[in-house]
Amino acid sequence: MATIPYSAEADRGEARFFFTMACVMAATIVAGFSFNLAMGRSSFSMPWLVHFHAWVMMGWVGLYLTQNSLIFAGNVALHRRLGWLSLIWLPAIAVMGLLITRWSLQAEGGPPFFDQNEFLVSNPAMLFLAVGLAGRAVAMRRNTGWHRRLMFCSFAILTDPGIGRLMPNPFLIPYAWWISGVGMSLIFPLIGMWADKRRYGTAHPAWFVGIGGVLVVQAIADLIAYSPAGYRFTEWFLSGTPGAARQMAAFFPA
Repeated sequence: MATIPYSAEADRGEARFFFTMACVMAATIVAGFSFNLAMGRSSFSMPWLVHFHAWVMMGWVGLYLTQNSLIFAGNVALHRRLGWLSLIWLPAIAVMGLLITRWSLQAEGGPPFFDQNEFLVSNPAMLFLAVGLAGRAVAMRRNTGWHRRLMFCSFAILTDPGIGRLMPNPFLIPYAWWISGVGMSLIFPLIGMWADKRRYGTAHPAWFVGIGGVLVVQAIADLIAYSPAGYRFTEWFLSGTPGAARQMAAFFPA
């Protein structure tokens, strides 16, 4: 690990922390989607694309949980073998994320509490950031400190859909995306920084890469989305689809 003291005892404590947080983040995702289903905002009658997207994402949740449990149990060999599944899963996450964004906006108009132009640009931007951080984590798999923290930051971003379904987003307009989509993805990495500070007296630089990446990418996404070109692109993207029937700006759903 780059800037913090390291020992076998510290690594055991880290493994326990990352496994615990993986469980917390996974539970948050499940809670969000279960609440959405219980409230009648979703159903099993959704198109096959929605179900396939869910299978891909929940598969990644399962893999992340499994990988952290294997490290906590000391089974490094199996952890390394299963890690190669990410070479298949990460591209699948990117493709399905783009397809579901298109479907949501064109068929449903997108979440009403987000501006359509913001959702169109920001959702893929955050998706690619999450995939990019995970890909970098895989490339740095021999550096445990960087590997597990970059993967953690990536997974934290992907918890946003679950967290968002637990948030009172209509009441957060016009800041719903920044609060539930950006702010919430920073909560877990900030907890990681706090854990590092408590254990080592300093935070690993990987946390700054993950948190800084979220803030920079979102700032750039907003500059694009709210530019004249961003508005025109959104209008073109929605033209001739049911999604064009709603106003582009966020609104409180009836």
